[in-house]
Amino acid sequence: MGFLALAVFLFLNLDVDHGSPSSASAASSPGVEITYGTVLKLMHERTKFRLHSHDVPYGSGSGQQSVTGFPNVDDSNSYWIVRPPLGTSAKQGDTIKSGTIIRLQHMRTKKWLHSHLHASPISGNLEISCFGGETESDTGDYWRLLIEGSGKIWKQDQRIRLQHVDTGGFLHSHDKKYTRIAGGQQEVCGVREKRPDNMWLAAEGIYLPVTETK
Repeated sequence: MGFLALAVFLFLNLDVDHGSPSSASAASSPGVEITYGTVLKLMHERTKFRLHSHDVPYGSGSGQQSVTGFPNVDDSNSYWIVRPPLGTSAKQGDTIKSGTIIRLQHMRTKKWLHSHLHASPISGNLEISCFGGETESDTGDYWRLLIEGSGKIWKQDQRIRLQHVDTGGFLHSHDKKYTRIAGGQQEVCGVREKRPDNMWLAAEGIYLPVTETK
């Protein structure tokens, strides 16, 4: 899906009272602040694979929608919408500080990036899945944003970790790849220790402008 199609998606699906899609940017330069409502791809720092999901369930564990690392840049199933947790006053266009709890909604299927105590298929770490929908979300969808280094506000050029609130696992990927249904895609899982392979960066996407406080 190209950036023009993404802009149309934003116009049709996002709350334009808090940020106009016409002023959104297809950011490619460093330093762009990431706000709620932004549609982006997360790139695994070491392998350069994108966080990805599709309407294919795991054959083990929870049986929920699978999440993988995808090698190609131009796949629309790698887009995620940055959302606040339930019951907060955060709104579209607000910036996001390190330590904030966020949710990531898969753009195509509307399900939430999720984790739990089921074992991941290849390595036996914590399974990462997609679960729920527009009207179904719980704390299993909550991730704490942790910016690596001195930055306090999430920007495109910053290295980040995402720590699952319920399990304490960090969003993780590695060179272990699937061979059948998701052949060539690599496992995404959760691990409870900080490791170099926990690191992600915001990559391609439509970055909504910061909402100015009146």
